[in-house]
Amino acid sequence: MIAPGLLDRARIVAGPEVGDGVVRGLSAATGRPVERAPGEGPFVYVGAVLPDALRGPDLVWFHSVNAGTDTLVLRGDRPWPSGVPLTRTVGRMGERIAQYVLGWVLAECQSVPGYAAQHARAEWRRLPSELVAGQTAVVHGTGRIGSAVGALLRACAIRTVAAVRTPRPVPAGFDAVVPAGEPVAARWVVAALPLTRATAGYFGADRFAAMGGATFLNVGRGATVDLGALGDALRAGTVGRAVLDVLPDEPPGPGDPCWRLPRTVVTSHSAGITADEDVVADFTTCLRELAAGKRPALAVDPARGY
Repeated sequence: MIAPGLLDRARIVAGPEVGDGVVRGLSAATGRPVERAPGEGPFVYVGAVLPDALRGPDLVWFHSVNAGTDTLVLRGDRPWPSGVPLTRTVGRMGERIAQYVLGWVLAECQSVPGYAAQHARAEWRRLPSELVAGQTAVVHGTGRIGSAVGALLRACAIRTVAAVRTPRPVPAGFDAVVPAGEPVAARWVVAALPLTRATAGYFGADRFAAMGGATFLNVGRGATVDLGALGDALRAGTVGRAVLDVLPDEPPGPGDPCWRLPRTVVTSHSAGITADEDVVADFTTCLRELAAGKRPALAVDPARGY
């Protein structure tokens, strides 16, 4: 933890990618000025990236404006500075992403994509609809975001199953828990995993082959999915549809293969956009917890990557 009194002396520095609204909010919430460049002495840094020049002994704590921290900790050439707390911003992202997932689930059950296509053709034809109640959704990733997805789907009477890599009790918001490798008959499979060394390429040919025609939604990290394997599964029918809010390489160019995946919708990494107030609120909470000598609830273990 941070030595007593050090946080009181440390300057707050915001990276160039941090908007002026966040800077004003941080200053108002903490009653301290927020600088744009570190000078002499200890400092706290708020940003999306940690420049190599700032990885020195004066760095007291880093707060990420993003929920994902893989770009910060998955650097083999520069490991995370020892003893420097790393915290992240989640805000209301779980709520936003849960609504995104539910929106696509409901749209699919009400044949919204089909009706939109019919409208474009000026075609009048009744399409089938189905109820979500009693159907099953499997969620991979049971952190704050995955748990929010599970809870909202469960509130709509969807049976929610948490797929976990290590044994644990049934997480809050879920009806059941299964080992990640165990096939489950499901209507939807939701990926809400962080990107770590253990989850890179996590969704590959074997996992897609076991989905039994389910719709696959990725709201976690793009690099957890082998897009080539997903394309093969979509063409084989073992994955019925796909909704991808995240991709391994963003933004994709016009010629990127993701645009040619069958029965797939790609959205612009917009399911859980972080608002200025989210950054300010989460930073302020972490500051209060660190000042009290506690490990913040939003702390990241750099060795695990989440």
